[in-house]
Amino acid sequence: MKVLLAIDSSEFSEPVIEECAARPWPAGSLVFVLTVVDLFALTYSLGYLKPFIKNENDAARALVQSVAERLASRGIETVTQVVEAHPAPCIVEQAANWDVDFIFLGSHGHSGVVRFFVGSVAKGVLRNAPCSVVIVRRPEKQPRTNETRILLATDGSAHSEAATRSVCERTWPPDTRFKIVSVIDPMIPVMDPLYLAGDVIDQIRNQNKKECEEAIASAQKIVEHAGLKATGVALSGNPRQRIVEYAKEWDADLIVVGSHGRRGLSRFALGSVSEAVAMNAECTVEVIRSRALLDNDLKQRGFV
Repeated sequence: MKVLLAIDSSEFSEPVIEECAARPWPAGSLVFVLTVVDLFALTYSLGYLKPFIKNENDAARALVQSVAERLASRGIETVTQVVEAHPAPCIVEQAANWDVDFIFLGSHGHSGVVRFFVGSVAKGVLRNAPCSVVIVRRPEKQPRTNETRILLATDGSAHSEAATRSVCERTWPPDTRFKIVSVIDPMIPVMDPLYLAGDVIDQIRNQNKKECEEAIASAQKIVEHAGLKATGVALSGNPRQRIVEYAKEWDADLIVVGSHGRRGLSRFALGSVSEAVAMNAECTVEVIRSRALLDNDLKQRGFV
């Protein structure tokens, strides 16, 4: 397993480091510790000050080295790198160069070294990364048992199945609880007067409910086959909102959702539900992107 850990010197990177270090990575895993020196941000606010930029580079190298030593103390092999560039495209480019499986980064944070804003860098990485992305958040919570709660959102698609399998292929603590959710979207597009008929609307809603229940059952079968246990619940409402709301209600520690990858000539864009959940949830979110499915989507659209 290859992981890109993108950090800065702000307090918001500490949960990202701890989250990455705490994961039970398989033997032989490699973590690339990256910090980006954003020269545009520095020169824009300070003017071109060569000595200051040198100090920032020195501080960045010290930062990644200290984090590498922390990870090494937990038996995790690391490689460190400091790059002068724009953060979001640099993180995506380095992830592609290193062929990583996951990118870990925070949702907020800023410093003289680099700025990670939820509305800019995190979103840019989410939309363009060629691999799965983990947005780490550590909200303030009431104390409870040491159990970990993982919310797996599915719509029954191949991308959601890939997300489920990704979870099942990893090792989790024995006290981990899994909840599978699927959302019945009550919105009915009125494209024809026929949709105004009550019985037709009921048929569509019933079909949506059936597909939702089948998605949950399919995910549960995969989870149980992996020797894990999970309960399922069908929700109703706007998927972008209900997944986030239910995660808060259930006090989830992690949301896992599949990414429906699409791209133009050179851009991967997240499906709207995945992005909305990743950007608005109060807990950590994993957006799982299957390379095999993504390549197949691109072939079908004639991009490769």
